[in-house]
Amino acid sequence: MYRRLKLSYPPLLVPSQDPGLTPPSPLLGQKPLQLLELKARGRFGCVWKAQLLNEHVAVKIFPVQNKQSWQSEYEIYSLSGMKHENILHFIGAEKRGNGVDIELWLITAYHEKGSLTDFLKANVVSWNELCLIAQTFVRGLAYLHEDIPNLKDGHKPAIAHRDIKSKNVLVKRDLTACIADFGLALKFEAGKSTGDTHGQVGTRRYMAPEVLEGAISFQRDAFLRIDMYAAGLVLWELASRCTAADGPVDEFCLPFEEEAGLHPSLEDMQDVVVHKKLRPIFREHWLKHTGLAMLFETIEECWDHEAEARLSAGCVEERIISMQRNTNLIAPDDILSVVTMVTNLDFPPKESSL
Repeated sequence: MYRRLKLSYPPLLVPSQDPGLTPPSPLLGQKPLQLLELKARGRFGCVWKAQLLNEHVAVKIFPVQNKQSWQSEYEIYSLSGMKHENILHFIGAEKRGNGVDIELWLITAYHEKGSLTDFLKANVVSWNELCLIAQTFVRGLAYLHEDIPNLKDGHKPAIAHRDIKSKNVLVKRDLTACIADFGLALKFEAGKSTGDTHGQVGTRRYMAPEVLEGAISFQRDAFLRIDMYAAGLVLWELASRCTAADGPVDEFCLPFEEEAGLHPSLEDMQDVVVHKKLRPIFREHWLKHTGLAMLFETIEECWDHEAEARLSAGCVEERIISMQRNTNLIAPDDILSVVTMVTNLDFPPKESSL
């Protein structure tokens, strides 16, 4: 407690002395930063709500033994073109404390509503809210996956996130989404190796079949397709809490919670996903809603067992825009025509799959 309190009220951010660590962000160098409330604990550290001058920020604190994770995340945030409304806004990185008490801090924008997991546990969503969250989430992912030359600040490489899950999607005040947590992300630059890459990383529950089998090719598109499998599971979580269908809304449930429990082992997930080829189920009454029926078709193409058959994030975004537009054209009393329309609505062509 003494150490926590001492760290909570530093007179100013301590400049970094270690040549192996990133120098302090000029933006933060002389500004007091006060930790207010512990919000979450994760695999690599903990996240605090903090006060920086007159605004709230989030501070992710890594113990020094997780320096590599802090460094990786800092490097991804520092790449050209990483400022995007659907990617968590990065403010700075700092080293705090001395000797054995060193901690590594990442300072980002703070979003009161928290992660999509927390939000869906506490809230149900309307059809339009589902479309807004889903569309902005996949837009952020599509931007992350894109290779964009000739930006003002240089060339943005394609980036695979490698740990897409509802815990790493944050919900903003206006119910748009942004993607966070780049500790496992990989950047792909022409002619450069991706570094010491280990294929079996991420969160077991969200691992694609090829990751669970340890059978992935270390090519850019293979990594992007792994993200798309996990994105399908996140979209299913959203759909499971939507009030649009005429029927009860389930309590929030993680993907495969019913099949593999709360703490699945690698073997559990291999059995469910690879051998039995199971996926989370769609309730019968969901499919009677035109938009949800269209969404499920898209989700199934995201989590396809064959990686090459999965849709790209850009294609999923087009589909969500299209299904929202089409469902908004249908009046509530057109219930009889709704069921037939499910089969008649055209999706944008699939050629934009990866």
